[in-house]
Amino acid sequence: METELVLSAAALIGLAVIIPLLMLLTAFFGPRSGGKIKNEAYESGVGTIIGVADQKFSVKFYLLAILFLIFDIEAVFMYPWAVSVRELGWFGFMEMMVFMLLLLTGLVYILKKGVLNWR
Repeated sequence: METELVLSAAALIGLAVIIPLLMLLTAFFGPRSGGKIKNEAYESGVGTIIGVADQKFSVKFYLLAILFLIFDIEAVFMYPWAVSVRELGWFGFMEMMVFMLLLLTGLVYILKKGVLNWR
């Protein structure tokens, strides 16, 4: 039993040493590519970029992304509850109703603030 543990630890340490060394060797002895083509901008198959790189985006895009994440996370919390709602009983049901009421309050708040209005 102890020899198996020693062998497995030695194999793990050996892999932890060999793999980074192989990566370093490929960085030094691997193929080189460079020149003008390597330094050109390339994005999603488009060779020529239209516009400037420091173009400013509206804060509304970021705000919408954050709101999407918030409500997406609440959906993640609701799936396990939906699977085990029968085992949780009335206490679990009421607990989820309070959670959903808090989320609904947040949704009403952002709707009244006009966060989702793009005008």
